[in-house]
Amino acid sequence: MLRFGTDGLRGVANAELTPELALALGRAAVRVMGGDRYLVGRDTRRSGPLLEAALAAGMAGEGADVTLLGVVPTPEVAWWSAHEGLPAAMVSASHNPFPDNGIKLFSAGGRKLSDETESRLESELRRLLRDGALPTSAARAPTGSGVGWVAPATRVHDGYTAAVVASLEGRRLDGLSAVVDCANGSASVIAPRVLGDLGVDVHVLHARPDGANINDGCGSTHIADLARTVVERGADLGVAFDGDADRVLLVDETGEVVDGDQIIALCAIDRHDRGTLPDDSVVVTVMTNLGFRLAMEKRGIHVVETKVGDRYVLEALEQRHLALGGEQSGHVIFRDLATTGDGLLTAVQVLDVVVRSGWPLATLATDAMTRLPQVLRNVRVAERDPAIVDRLAPRIAAVERRLGDQGRVLVRPSGTEPLVRVMAEAPTAAEAEAAVADLVAAVEVEAGGRRRGASPPVSGAGPGGDGRP
Repeated sequence: MLRFGTDGLRGVANAELTPELALALGRAAVRVMGGDRYLVGRDTRRSGPLLEAALAAGMAGEGADVTLLGVVPTPEVAWWSAHEGLPAAMVSASHNPFPDNGIKLFSAGGRKLSDETESRLESELRRLLRDGALPTSAARAPTGSGVGWVAPATRVHDGYTAAVVASLEGRRLDGLSAVVDCANGSASVIAPRVLGDLGVDVHVLHARPDGANINDGCGSTHIADLARTVVERGADLGVAFDGDADRVLLVDETGEVVDGDQIIALCAIDRHDRGTLPDDSVVVTVMTNLGFRLAMEKRGIHVVETKVGDRYVLEALEQRHLALGGEQSGHVIFRDLATTGDGLLTAVQVLDVVVRSGWPLATLATDAMTRLPQVLRNVRVAERDPAIVDRLAPRIAAVERRLGDQGRVLVRPSGTEPLVRVMAEAPTAAEAEAAVADLVAAVEVEAGGRRRGASPPVSGAGPGGDGRP
């Protein structure tokens, strides 16, 4: 059975993530989370309607009414969950390739589930799959008017898009030109329109989803086409969403990628300078570039560090009553404006900084921070193995001693895939590559016959390619 990772269930649709599993999860969600009405959205994958139908059937079979939002960004599902005070689900595998799909659940109010709730869900799901996805007795089965109603929503996007526009407090983005890559995913339905309505001269790429082309050579995992188009058209910048539009990367006017670390850095500095950064603090994960930490220290901004996963960033933001945090991969959370990472909202906020400052994005990103050379490599193994890092501790410590205070390493299992991610930062790319090569060899030896291959190294700060966190 699939297990909950850092972002819900995810696997190959109809092989690992089957309709039967989705049906059982729908039942388990209602039993564990309660509530008599649920919201369900999906991205543009061909398997989306299949899994949406099964998930909704499970919920309705437990007596819950289900409103189908259709193709929407994940942050829009979270917005509706918060606006309506209802639990919700999103059928999406985010930046993963087209054959994959996933299911993310939100508690009423648009928050991701706690570890305790996920554990209860897993237990109930396991029981249902073992005993059959049926009520425990005929007496418990809703019948007649007790059966849940499944119906499509109307005028889905109006409220969410109005909230994104309202985040600018009446300001506009007139005068900017942008190339927008929608990844043939959820952003296709709204992002170009919202940016255009705010005054941006928009040229759109990859906004014709056909059910199979989501993330296919486009979007935030494949930046090259966007970067080339920005330079060719002389645009001010480029915007790249992932498949479900909860993360975003940017490209400056020279074609250089502006990753999540730089986005967070320039937004943190802007808010710090305007006095709107609570406690002068920002939340990031262990994957964040060392250059970010050095830049924040220079500006007097405190850095709070969490485990990888935007849910952990959000938890820290809420616990400490902070407003800004995120991940290098482009998950950025403005807690005072949204309940989860939001690619469109983030793009609007950064473009607002560009307009208000009068500086081009390349200058803003460079001034915000200097990225130390970073190399990230994924080692594919037969199955997820969280304990492998503990077994590699002596080898990791030896590499850390070699780099000293001028670099760092990170070895961690993926939260969603059978991968071990190996990252190193150092004063030079050669030193970072040598550290990664040493640790990749150790992972390969430790994984032994379970290893299924390793990706080539990804140099730089990690944006683009399949080597992202």
